[in-house]
Amino acid sequence: MHDEDDSAANPNRSSRILATKSLDVADCDVTTEQAPKLCGYLNKLTGKGPLRGFKTRWFVYDPRRCYLYYFKTPQDALPLGHIEIGDACFTYDVEAEEGLFEIRTEGKEFLLKAPNRQVMHYWLQQLQQKRWEFSNSAGHRDSWYSPTPSFPHTGLVAKDAEATQFEKPCETMESVRSDFALDMDSDGQVGIQSARGPVAPPTAALNSLRHWGSGLRNSMSHLRAGWGGENRRSVFYTGSNEEWEMVDPPTKDIQEHKPSSDIQRRESPSHNQRYSIGSAFTFDFRNPSRMKRPFHVGSGKASRSTETSPLECNGTKTSELQLRLQSQQEEISHLQEQENRLREELASQKELVRLLQQTLRSSQCDWRSTGSQNHDQSEECNALAERDGQISELCCRMERLALEKESLQKELKGLKIKVGEINEQLGMLMETIQAKDEVIMKLSQQSDEGETQIAECSSPGGSREKQELDILKDSLQGYKSQNNFLNKEILELTVLRRNAEAREKVLEAKCTSLDAKLCQVESKYLVLLQEVKNPVCSSSEQSHSGEFISRLVEDALQVESTDQQEHPILKPNAVSEYDVYGFKTVPEEEDDEEKLEAKKRALDLRSFSLTDHETSVRVKWDNYLAITMNREMVRSPELKALMRSGVPHTHRSKVWRWCVNFHVKKMRDSQPKDYYLNLLSMASDKPNPACKQIELDLLRTLPNNKHYASPDSEGIQKLRNVLLAFSWRNPDIGYCQGLNRLAAITLLYLDQEDAFWCLVAIVEVFMPRDYYTKTLLGSQVDQRVFKDLMNEKLPRLHAHFEHYKVDFSLITFNWFLVVFVDSVVSDILFKIWDAFLYEGPKIMFRFALALFKYKEDEFLKLQDTMAIFKYLRYFTRTILDSRKLMSIAFVDMNPFPLRQIQNRRTFHLEKVRLELTELEAIRQTFLRERDTTLDGRTLISDDEEDG
Repeated sequence: MHDEDDSAANPNRSSRILATKSLDVADCDVTTEQAPKLCGYLNKLTGKGPLRGFKTRWFVYDPRRCYLYYFKTPQDALPLGHIEIGDACFTYDVEAEEGLFEIRTEGKEFLLKAPNRQVMHYWLQQLQQKRWEFSNSAGHRDSWYSPTPSFPHTGLVAKDAEATQFEKPCETMESVRSDFALDMDSDGQVGIQSARGPVAPPTAALNSLRHWGSGLRNSMSHLRAGWGGENRRSVFYTGSNEEWEMVDPPTKDIQEHKPSSDIQRRESPSHNQRYSIGSAFTFDFRNPSRMKRPFHVGSGKASRSTETSPLECNGTKTSELQLRLQSQQEEISHLQEQENRLREELASQKELVRLLQQTLRSSQCDWRSTGSQNHDQSEECNALAERDGQISELCCRMERLALEKESLQKELKGLKIKVGEINEQLGMLMETIQAKDEVIMKLSQQSDEGETQIAECSSPGGSREKQELDILKDSLQGYKSQNNFLNKEILELTVLRRNAEAREKVLEAKCTSLDAKLCQVESKYLVLLQEVKNPVCSSSEQSHSGEFISRLVEDALQVESTDQQEHPILKPNAVSEYDVYGFKTVPEEEDDEEKLEAKKRALDLRSFSLTDHETSVRVKWDNYLAITMNREMVRSPELKALMRSGVPHTHRSKVWRWCVNFHVKKMRDSQPKDYYLNLLSMASDKPNPACKQIELDLLRTLPNNKHYASPDSEGIQKLRNVLLAFSWRNPDIGYCQGLNRLAAITLLYLDQEDAFWCLVAIVEVFMPRDYYTKTLLGSQVDQRVFKDLMNEKLPRLHAHFEHYKVDFSLITFNWFLVVFVDSVVSDILFKIWDAFLYEGPKIMFRFALALFKYKEDEFLKLQDTMAIFKYLRYFTRTILDSRKLMSIAFVDMNPFPLRQIQNRRTFHLEKVRLELTELEAIRQTFLRERDTTLDGRTLISDDEEDG
């Protein structure tokens, strides 16, 4: 078996449309919903010797490379290892432990264990499907390119990516595969929701030392805010090999809403145990209905029969006692209520007596002080005497109530004694019932054993054969499932082997054709050398040589045409008519010499793309994106270095979208979700001053790109929508020439809405104010800043330009305005944009200086102003080595602080504003003088002159 890879110690390895004026709002791109992620917990056999055993791991399938990565926890950033599924085969044994299956790939064996057989079948079928999809994808066919990305292209290049997909498997094969497929459900234990599953137990110390690096990184990643928040609740794992179950502890809110009586019972366990009789019953006398049934451990018929026997045998006596006890409790509660009422009445009578006594005393005092009173006072004395009589009656009644209270207390005490006696009787009955239950269980077991023996004696082998028959039926069903699975596995592996053999034959044919083509090229090269070496003696020989060279030129200018019947898997020519971005490789309107130069440039770019450096960059990006499977990308030195090395074509859509969202997140969140559609609706309902100029510039944006070459091209309508929406968002700018090229480049990799927000990020976030206004104030300031940087970083070249009075800002102005679009070759252009979208406008200064540094020696050799200016116009097209250019930009140009650029922008901004103010004053003075001159002229007609 294969242990966990040591790749955790090495992250680079382990992780690695003019025809219509109206807008078609419904034409906006709609992001397709991605398929659910294949991930979940599995047990993996790992370790050696006594430490060998199954450990719980979090498995995640990566469709980019068809790898099954496994982590210690779902929150980990670095995987412990991976399993290659593209070339793997799967198997399991029916008689083995339930849920156990094996994956074999590249001579390695991985033994995994699912919670149960159902989850195991689900994992196996999903892995088979993923392997089948990957084997029929373009990335698997062409193994030296980056695999098929999990995040699909969203821009115009997505159409090209779809066009390169290969033929789909025949319907018959798919129907046969579906016949062998089993309907299985993951039972909620596979997918993102299963991340709340069991937490991996701590591994052995010696085994954990092998992954201390990844463990430390993963532990640090857990400390980052927002990671694993939903998985920090406590969970209890109460599972076995056959059943995994999650039991959540009661939350604080639930505990707070429990009745106070329950809390009191929980706080005093002895109160519960006071009425606990025996081990099988727990009885609450305050609520007899809460009596718990006994729990018996048994099997088969015995356990079912004994489950209700106690209540069936002794139900009458127990129910009588319960009724008597309930009636006594009701009587006691009635007496207690009566006693409480009497106490309240007694207290009120006492208060009344006290008030009457006070009234009597005050009346007596008044009577004594007034010795001689009239007849009215005698009547008052009579009333007082009546009150005295009432008081005496109340006193007698109070005495009777006191006596009645004492008798009731005695009766209550007697009833309590009776209840205690009844409780003791009930306890004794419960013990008797429990003893009888035990006897009944033993007798039932003995009876079952006797019946079994009698059945075996009367019909030998009957029951045993039935049990064996049931076992055989279960085994038969298991073998049927295994047979279907293995048939499907054999079928798929056979198809995969045939596909591999077919690809091998195609590669051999391609290699043979390339060898033949190489021999032809060498032969033509030798003949050409011979023609050049031999002197031309006559005009006929000269015409023959010219014809031969012209024929060689025609052969060299042949490129792959869309009308050619090319192979569905491998392209026969090294240079296509269009590159991967849709730009034409060899322009048609140029002469033969320029076409040859363009063809040579395309071949050089092709060779650079196949170098080891480009391959290593793709591998690093694959590893980085594998690390970020469980989390979002964040700004970091590692990501910055990767962005500076260039983003592979297959990952550019995802990375660009992340960069745009990072820069405009606050602005985007402050707007409604349908903000872009609202802008398009506004543009279609109301006329826009910029609409006319936008329509004029659409076909002039990127005429050499097939996505914008004709009015019917798909990119034209999308470009129109983005520019009109932006003009309504920024009415101060509206539309400026240059914005069309920026939007066209972003639409190659982003959908309409993301391209719109990318344009917003460039104009409103990256560039200074007034960069794209009518005055182009910000652009003029940046040219002066760039001159200062040229003088500082490249003093010899700057002095050379000053000596011959060459104003290079006439060329570089457009570089900054459109971020090098149509100024450099496409491969370098998009690598500049990769870094630009991540770091901002400072990248423009870096690469502008790097371009001049790259060709500094060639410029210094030119000793003529016209020659220098002519070379300035096309020298950037001769730079093909992106690796060298990036090294100059990011290494040789250091240090390159952003604060220095900002300070120089502020300094030159004031100077340019003063100059513009002076120019405006001069213009106004000139206009006034011209108007005065025109008004002072005497206009004489021809008739007056004749007269």
